[in-house]
Amino acid sequence: MKIYWNGESKNIIGKRLKQLRQQQNISQRILAARLTLSGIEFSDLTILRIERGERFVPDYEIAVIADYFKVSADYLLGRTEQ
Repeated sequence: MKIYWNGESKNIIGKRLKQLRQQQNISQRILAARLTLSGIEFSDLTILRIERGERFVPDYEIAVIADYFKVSADYLLGRTEQ
């Protein structure tokens, strides 16, 4: 499997994730705990690394994050503004 990286960020959703988290005024630790309730393990370090673009994000995690924030995966990926 080849993993693509543009040399700057290992994911597309980091900026939107941070924005959504800050709009809800919750910490990375609280977000990680709430996302973990979906059955997929997240830590505050995981959230930090996603937001900084230091971590690849698999599709199943994008789906969990989108469901939590009640947005589409396309929104997280920057493909739509809705």
